[in-house]
Amino acid sequence: MSHRNARLTVFGRRLLVERVLSGRPVAHVAAEMGISRVTAHKWVRRWRAEGEAGLADRSSRPLTTPHRTPAAIEVDVCDLRRSRKLGPARIGPVLGLPASTVHRILTRHGLNRLAWMDRPTGSVIRRYERERPGELIHVDVKKLGRIPDGGGHKVHGREVGRPVRGMGFDYLHSAVDDHSRLAYTEVHRDERVATCAAFLTRAAAFFADLGITRIERVLTDNAWAYRKGLAWKQALADMGATGKLTRPYRPQTNGKVERFNRTLADEWAYLRPYTSNDERTAALSDFLHTYNHHRCHTALGGQPPISRVNNAAGQY
Repeated sequence: MSHRNARLTVFGRRLLVERVLSGRPVAHVAAEMGISRVTAHKWVRRWRAEGEAGLADRSSRPLTTPHRTPAAIEVDVCDLRRSRKLGPARIGPVLGLPASTVHRILTRHGLNRLAWMDRPTGSVIRRYERERPGELIHVDVKKLGRIPDGGGHKVHGREVGRPVRGMGFDYLHSAVDDHSRLAYTEVHRDERVATCAAFLTRAAAFFADLGITRIERVLTDNAWAYRKGLAWKQALADMGATGKLTRPYRPQTNGKVERFNRTLADEWAYLRPYTSNDERTAALSDFLHTYNHHRCHTALGGQPPISRVNNAAGQY
């Protein structure tokens, strides 16, 4: 892709060549297109040497990097990171390198964030992403304490707003598409089999409205409703999907919906003090719309989840 200040796109370069080939002086063509004669001659020379391919953008990466850190030292940096979990500020003095150089080396090898490493072994965690929307849906339930009418301790303070006994919990049933990260959540009073099955059916309808018309697999934890529930198995059969369970005590396998649960807590449930449970529940729909259509997602290159759905309805 051309840089933002480039005078010529590929089409402009082709137009430049056509005007020069028509017999006009290169200097005249360069002047009317707002470029230097040197630039005009460069594109004409490339076209004569390579044809149409010579008009395409080239990488600005240098052919050689003579001052790059030797490979043996990079190995030592990575070994210290994996074995001792040291950061750039501590690895640098050990090997006689600037911390900035160590950080670039760690970034190059995918070791710049400890969260991306398995702490006991030091190996980089293998992350996966399905190739198309609907190939895999992550489903999970999160418990959330209910808010008494008038607000809890976030409104009145710890002493006045002590938890009211018997308020119980809301159960947030969430479904996240693995490829696009489109998310759907409902608030219920329980996590029984019938509730889970009905939620899955409505989640499938929600995804279908946004362009994901086929759900192939549904990944859940090992809760009884997902392992043994007949209504849950029937809901899977009705939509033509296969149920898949995570390994016991490995919530990382269902990490996309687990991470979404944290986003729910940070950006909706505990975003501001609510004066009632109904007020918080009513704010969920606006959050979901913002999350799916407008919120930048770091794993999607700063784009919202809806950008990854082909021909999605309601892209606004």
